[in-house]
Amino acid sequence: MKKTIQEVIVVEGRDDTKRLREVFPDVATIETRGSAINEEIIEKIALAQEKRGVIVFTDPDFHGEKIRKIISQNVPGVEHAFLPRTEARPEKAGGSLGIEHAKPAAIIQALEHLLTQDEEADEQISQSDLLTAGLIAGADSKRRRELLGEILHIGYTNSKQLYKRLKMFQVTQAEFGTALLQIKQELGD
Repeated sequence: MKKTIQEVIVVEGRDDTKRLREVFPDVATIETRGSAINEEIIEKIALAQEKRGVIVFTDPDFHGEKIRKIISQNVPGVEHAFLPRTEARPEKAGGSLGIEHAKPAAIIQALEHLLTQDEEADEQISQSDLLTAGLIAGADSKRRRELLGEILHIGYTNSKQLYKRLKMFQVTQAEFGTALLQIKQELGD
């Protein structure tokens, strides 16, 4: 059984996620996509905090601090990891500070005291469950995924990412089943 990081790590963008996955291949992240965090992102962070715990790991600059404050005000109990500015400098002059520029050792050092290594949880919902429910194939699968995302507060995802999203938020069979019943009622199945 392989070990995985229990917490979800909040980062600013795709490049940060990419860099973290080079160090921790199975890490789950939520990307804020800048300092203007919308309500949907806050809801995802709150759900992740409730289910798994959250570590905020933003760039060591003004925008990163702004994001930390917004998250802390809206989602109590999140942990914070900090990267020294010297470790976040880009190799090319003129670039901005960022997690994506950090060396693996600096990322490990910033996070290791906060991470909970957890035995990987058993699979709750399988790919075949998603197929049977008409979420990854079929004429109205996109609409079904939209409704599922709304009902479970996990946001919309395409068919390729749905399995990972359900796993990240540790959606149980019971929650999944209840959501499917609501979807059937909504669509008149």
